[in-house]
Amino acid sequence: MNRNSSIQHEGDVLARRVKQLMLNRRQIICTGGALLASPFLALRQARAAVTSLRLTGVELLPIRATARTVWLFVRLHTDTGLSGLGEASDAFGFANTTTANADTMRARLQLFFDLVRGGSPLDVERYRQRGMPLVKGDLVSATAFSAIEQAMWDLAGQALGVSTYSLFGGKVRVSLPVYANINRATNPRTPDGFAAAARRAVGDGFRAIKAAPFDGFPAPGSPAKEIDAAVDAGIAAVVAMREAVGPVVDVMIDCHSFFDVDRAVTVAKRLEPQRLAWYEEPVAPERVDDTLAIKRRISQPMSGGEVLFGVAGFAPLVQRHAVDVIMPDVKHCGGLLELTRIAAAADAEGVKVSPHNPSGPISMAASVQVAAGMRNFNVLELQYGEVPWRGELLSPPEQLLNGQIAVPDRPGFGIVLNEAAIRRRALPL
Repeated sequence: MNRNSSIQHEGDVLARRVKQLMLNRRQIICTGGALLASPFLALRQARAAVTSLRLTGVELLPIRATARTVWLFVRLHTDTGLSGLGEASDAFGFANTTTANADTMRARLQLFFDLVRGGSPLDVERYRQRGMPLVKGDLVSATAFSAIEQAMWDLAGQALGVSTYSLFGGKVRVSLPVYANINRATNPRTPDGFAAAARRAVGDGFRAIKAAPFDGFPAPGSPAKEIDAAVDAGIAAVVAMREAVGPVVDVMIDCHSFFDVDRAVTVAKRLEPQRLAWYEEPVAPERVDDTLAIKRRISQPMSGGEVLFGVAGFAPLVQRHAVDVIMPDVKHCGGLLELTRIAAAADAEGVKVSPHNPSGPISMAASVQVAAGMRNFNVLELQYGEVPWRGELLSPPEQLLNGQIAVPDRPGFGIVLNEAAIRRRALPL
């Protein structure tokens, strides 16, 4: 291609990006005329259109998934009509999202949006430097901050006409391995119920599954008989899952921090015949000394860190090698850029990264963009079987095949909301 043809091609590409920004008809006509007269002028106008894009509003879309789960979708609006998506689900722990919770989230979203109101979605670092000091260890604030950061990256990719992963150095994978978190799809929560859910996931092509069979564990100080019965029931569920899926499928167990050090070690040793791929958070990940003490006494790999925030939050686990796999969540850890920095710090210490993601499809889409190029990526989580209509919410739906999710090449996260489906499922919170 000669120099003039190359310039013409660049002008053509950028002219198309102008249309993606939904400029009005007169602007498009003017840009097209400029292209015929001067590709350089078209180039400048297209760049100006991208950098002049301004953020005008933030919207919270609560979606009822199950009696236990409400997905909180976040949408940023701009002055051109272009919008970007983020997700703020699971900010309230195991509590069901109520009207009060939704009002709290809206207030936090507004707090962080006010930092970028009228600004460009490309100014992510400016937003981070202004917003991160306001988080202060509060999960709701961390999640609100992260949701807006996600949506800015979605908008940035759309505005520039590239997949968001391109803004993080590009992708090295066309698809990503995914494990099925079958915990919410398990009913009844008995060994037979866990086994049936595991078989369904493997039948759908997944080669790795995870469950939390110790949920509902007795509170500290409960009678020893109750605690022993809960331990036995959880172990029986793991045995049933292993028997259901056979020896090749990976089985991971999330303990949801129900144990102390000695009980965590005892349970892990009883589970050794089940050959776990990992043993997740037997104690809270902030208890680094206890986590390390468990790791030194058991044979299974350990994972953790699902609600930690920022590089500093993960540093003790990573630097002390207290776990083999860290689990930053794009909804809680500070967003996409912070997740890449957490992953880089872990890579320097030889620690793998498996993004935590027991959430809705927007969180999945954002996680895919970061994991596509991550050097120490391990496997991505999918909340399996929670609702049959998950795929209706986005266009196109998640592309899952044989336990892999495709990395899309469309601009931004590569997704748009299905407005009709959102209206059907939206909660008046």
